[in-house]
Amino acid sequence: MQKRTLGNGGPAVSAIGLGCMGLSFGYGPATEKSEGIRLIRAAVEKGVTLFDTAECYGPFVNEELVGEALAPFRDQVVIATKFGFQNGDSKQPLDSRPEHIRAVAEASLKRLKTDRIDLFYQHRVDPNVPIEDVAGAVKDLIAEGKVKHFGLSEAGAQSIRRAHAVQPVAALQSEYSLWWREPEKTVLPTLKELGIGFVPFSPLGRGFLTGAIDATTSFDKTDFRNLVPRFSEENRKANAGLVEVLGKIAGERGATRAQIALAWLLAQQPWIVPIPGTTKLHRLEENVGAASVALSAADLAAIESALEQITIVGDRYPASLQQRVDR
Repeated sequence: MQKRTLGNGGPAVSAIGLGCMGLSFGYGPATEKSEGIRLIRAAVEKGVTLFDTAECYGPFVNEELVGEALAPFRDQVVIATKFGFQNGDSKQPLDSRPEHIRAVAEASLKRLKTDRIDLFYQHRVDPNVPIEDVAGAVKDLIAEGKVKHFGLSEAGAQSIRRAHAVQPVAALQSEYSLWWREPEKTVLPTLKELGIGFVPFSPLGRGFLTGAIDATTSFDKTDFRNLVPRFSEENRKANAGLVEVLGKIAGERGATRAQIALAWLLAQQPWIVPIPGTTKLHRLEENVGAASVALSAADLAAIESALEQITIVGDRYPASLQQRVDR
């Protein structure tokens, strides 16, 4: 697979990464451990080298899964994980105090069965801890060789600048896709100016852009999407137009909706590396195949023109989680 570099000084990784959260957390019952290991190792065989996890996915079990799955390939891959919640639990308050960051790093190293974290993200900006202190704490871990690169997640342009001034930020991880383009306003220009890579999560709209979800779809009771306004039955019906447009474009190009959605992201900037997640081998193969789908300027213009006719309905987070998104 093609390689891309995250930021001016960040790691070189596969053009498509793998978001591992859904194997353990967020989208219904966890995948059987052996199946999760099989899928992650299949991704390695297909050329994927960027694997994304976090202590709060589970909590903790996703890091353990990723660590075990990637142990035989450790020097061939880039492992990203995150800190930022009390007790590693995303339902608890934020905590990015420097002493907590260090404790999380030590615990994550053990769970990941490794001696270094390749990319260490602050999971959400903590309004109670100056971002300069956060960057300084990670800078110390980098100096000790325990962390290779510093990242931020869902951070706004001002926070990115302040952190970057203390310790260069290799990558920002935030939601970005054909149905969530907010980063284009201020975040993407800031990343381009500062030479920071961008890792879009939920690049397939939490599955919606694949066409596999419609107004009649029912989710497991533990599925996060039950809480997301954009996934109400009414809003899924209202947003079906986007899926229809994607289907038309995909059909004309001999690709799938998911591949067009991912190829569109790859075409935006050479330093964008999406991390679609999946629990299914055939979806993994489909997503990886997107790296070979080249969209021309005419293709991109056609997509843009079609999207201008569509209004996406519904918030991407419930109000309680939206409060944690930095501006």
